[in-house]
Amino acid sequence: MASLKELKGRINSVKSTQKITKAKQMVAAAKLRRAQAAAEAARPYAERLSAVMASLAAKVSGDSAPKLLAGTGGNQRHLLVVVNTDKGLCGGLNANIVKEAKKQAQALIAAGKDVQFYLVGKKGRAPIKRDHAERIAKLFDTSGVRTPGFEEADDIAKELVVMFDSGQFDVAHLIYPTFQSALAQDPTTVQLIPVPSPETVVAGDAVVEYEPGEEEILEELLPRYVKTQLFGALLEREASEQGASMTAMDNATRNAGDLINKLTIQYNRSRQAAITTELIEIIAGAEAL
Repeated sequence: MASLKELKGRINSVKSTQKITKAKQMVAAAKLRRAQAAAEAARPYAERLSAVMASLAAKVSGDSAPKLLAGTGGNQRHLLVVVNTDKGLCGGLNANIVKEAKKQAQALIAAGKDVQFYLVGKKGRAPIKRDHAERIAKLFDTSGVRTPGFEEADDIAKELVVMFDSGQFDVAHLIYPTFQSALAQDPTTVQLIPVPSPETVVAGDAVVEYEPGEEEILEELLPRYVKTQLFGALLEREASEQGASMTAMDNATRNAGDLINKLTIQYNRSRQAAITTELIEIIAGAEAL
């Protein structure tokens, strides 16, 4: 049984940890509001850009379509662009993203496809490297940036387009967390390159005439679309990280409080037992006299 000194030391240690988790919870809550607002503000732009892309792509024939839209003509080599966080203490967020990435990789490998990984963020590297070390093609480090934004998305997009043009992959899939709430961040997988052709076109957009031609506009918009998707993924990652961190630190703070209560009860019982023992010894000694 632990001594009173040991119990008191454990209580003080847990209290110190509780102060840290409480502070990190408050910091995450403050950052979450800004990150959530940024992620939600970017969604309408991405949706509208997708609608414009749909209208343009519907008017372009397969022979004249840019490579980013038409693809390489193959479907053998796949690149999984996995967006993880750079920091921990955010619950199961990174584990869920890695799980989704591994599931996609296993499905493609089972179908006889060649799979490579392009990893963004530090936290997903180790678990993916354990199972697919030989399949990691590139690493993109965002740990040196306080809040990754469009500049980082632009750098990633340029590197991916260069890899695509050089024939290193046929299809690229983007795997990232979609922020729903502080309690829910859903791993999402979308095709990034070639830009997926729309299945439906808004009727009102079909009569729009573009100047210059659709092919010229697509040549400009397709790289921008890739950048926008990556930018949105980074914003969703930031909001998801802060939401998951806030929830995890709240749970840690509550658990620390429960542990403190249990240890305090144990401490009081041990102290009472020690006092009772001392009283018995005093009384027994007095009776012996």
